Amino acid sequence: MTTTVARPSTIEADPGGTPLRRAGNWARRAPLLPALIFMIIVTQLPFVGTLVISFMNWNAYYPDERGFAGIDNFVRVLTDVNTRDSIITTIVLTASVVLISLLLGMLIALLLDRTFLGRGVVRTLMITPFLVVPVAAALVWKHALYNPEYGLLNGLLTGIFGGGAIQPDWISTMPLTSVVIALVWQWTPFMMLILLAGLQGKPLDVIEAAQIDGCSNWQIFRHMTFPHLRQYLELGGLLGSIYIVQNFDAVFTITSGGLGTANLPYTIYQTFYNAQDYGRASAAGVVVVIGTILIATFALRTVSSLFKEEAR
Repeated sequence: MTTTVARPSTIEADPGGTPLRRAGNWARRAPLLPALIFMIIVTQLPFVGTLVISFMNWNAYYPDERGFAGIDNFVRVLTDVNTRDSIITTIVLTASVVLISLLLGMLIALLLDRTFLGRGVVRTLMITPFLVVPVAAALVWKHALYNPEYGLLNGLLTGIFGGGAIQPDWISTMPLTSVVIALVWQWTPFMMLILLAGLQGKPLDVIEAAQIDGCSNWQIFRHMTFPHLRQYLELGGLLGSIYIVQNFDAVFTITSGGLGTANLPYTIYQTFYNAQDYGRASAAGVVVVIGTILIATFALRTVSSLFKEEAR
C-alpha cells in the first residue's frame, strides 16, 4: 500500500515565490505611480510635442505652408548666424559664471569653515542671494546698482572721487559683464554650500598630523584640502552649468537680449514669439535639451562617484 502525500502549492511552499514577490513589488511601487504619471504628463509629453513640432514647417505667419520639414529646422538652427552667435554667448556666459562662482564660493567656504563668533548667522546671510527670485534680483542689479543716474555704483564713484567723477552707463558699456556679475552674485552661495558640505567631511586627523609635522597652510590646502574638494568642485560646476545654460531671466531683464548678450534661450524666445516660427524654435529647444542632458550625464556620474568615495 502506497501513501500519496499531496505536495504543497508553490505559493504555500515558497513565501518568496514569483506571484507573492510580484505582489510585494507592486505594493511598494503603487504609491509612487501618481507621482510618476504626473511627471510624465508635465515633462515628457511636452517634450514629445516639441520634438514632433521641430520636424515640421510651422510658421504662424504662413499657416497654409504647414507640413513636414525633416531636419531642415535643425540645419537652419545650426547654420544661422544669429543662432551661432547666441550659442557662443551661451558658452561664454555659462563658463564665466560657473568658474567665477566656483572660485568665490571656495574662498568663502574656506573662510566659513573656520570657527568664529556668529558663524551660523554669517552662513545664513551668505546664502540669501540664492534665495532671491531671479527676476527680482535682475531688477535690483539693473535699477538699484547699474542705473547711471541713481544707481549705487555711480553713487560710490561720486562719494569717492567727488562730483566730477565719471558716471558710466554700466549696461551699455559692458553688457555681457553686467549679466555675468549679476549671475555670479546669485550663484556663488550655491557653490559655497556644496563646497562647505565637502569641507565638513575632510580628514581632520590627517590634517592635524600634517600640522604637527610642520606643513604650512598652503601645503595643507594644496595637497590635502583641494584634492578632497575636487569632486565637489566638479559637482558644483556641472550642476551650475545645467541651470545657467538655461538662464533667461537675467538676460531678458537686464539687457533684453541686446548688445550681444542674447543667449540661446533668449533666441528661442525671440524665434517663437516674434518670428512665430514654431518649428525652428522647437528645434533650437531640442538642441538645448540635448546639451543639458549631456551635462546632466556627467553630473550624475560625478554624484555616483562621490557616493562611492563616501561609502569607502
